[in-house]
Amino acid sequence: MSVEVEKVEHRRQPAERRRRPPSVQLSVVVPAYREGQRIYDNLKRLLSELDKLDATYEVVVVSDGNTDTTVDEARRVRSPRLRVFHYPMNIGKGFALSLGVDQSVGSLVTFIDADMELDPANISGFIKLMQKTNCDAVIGSKRHRMSQVSYPKFRRIQSWIYQQLVRILFNLDVRDTQTGLKLFRRQVLAEALPLLAIKRFAFDLELLVVASQLGYRNVCEAPIRLDYKFESSVNLGSAWRILWDTVAIFYRLRILRYYQRRRLQLLKEDSAVARAEVLEAD
Repeated sequence: MSVEVEKVEHRRQPAERRRRPPSVQLSVVVPAYREGQRIYDNLKRLLSELDKLDATYEVVVVSDGNTDTTVDEARRVRSPRLRVFHYPMNIGKGFALSLGVDQSVGSLVTFIDADMELDPANISGFIKLMQKTNCDAVIGSKRHRMSQVSYPKFRRIQSWIYQQLVRILFNLDVRDTQTGLKLFRRQVLAEALPLLAIKRFAFDLELLVVASQLGYRNVCEAPIRLDYKFESSVNLGSAWRILWDTVAIFYRLRILRYYQRRRLQLLKEDSAVARAEVLEAD
């Protein structure tokens, strides 16, 4: 898919380069859709929490085809650590995350939703857990015994049923694939993201499934703080599309062997490029 991406720059930084210096340790990718009324305050809150970390960081905001004030409000946040990207079409959260990773440089990459329903203070604990356990990824889990969540009983049942389905289909040893706060080592994303097919629903699941197939199975679940009532976030239509995408992932993985074939194709392309570079050097 070819998409024209606009980098939204501050006028006082006209010469800012596309990428941050390689010393950046943590990249925080923030997909944003229709967050115009609250994204300014949310980004300020995020930056405040990141300033407490003993690490260099950058924040990459990706506007997923917004037509409201999301971009303008994000741009109002004056920080050399923050960059905003925008494209005109609403393609989906998965695409926004992939683009944000591509524009980032940190050795660790965090995903967090722009609504900040998930407390950004959780990020510090995720990093400590990764350093302690040497995990490939740390994912937030509403089902972790130490999580503090406001989570209606009906949604708990829905989530439990879905995760049982995930475990049966993919043998993933995780209890919650859909929570929007995750931390990855860059190498995991560098290998997994080019293989993904989903741009909207069930992107999180596909990423974890593909990473597992690549051998990155050391995934740690971490507690989160979440105060969200779920009044309107999931309707029958979106629930059906998540289920459909889940079945599609299984079909690509077990029937089509899509991910294996796609990986071989990319390896061949990389090999061809490397050979061409060697011939040009000679």
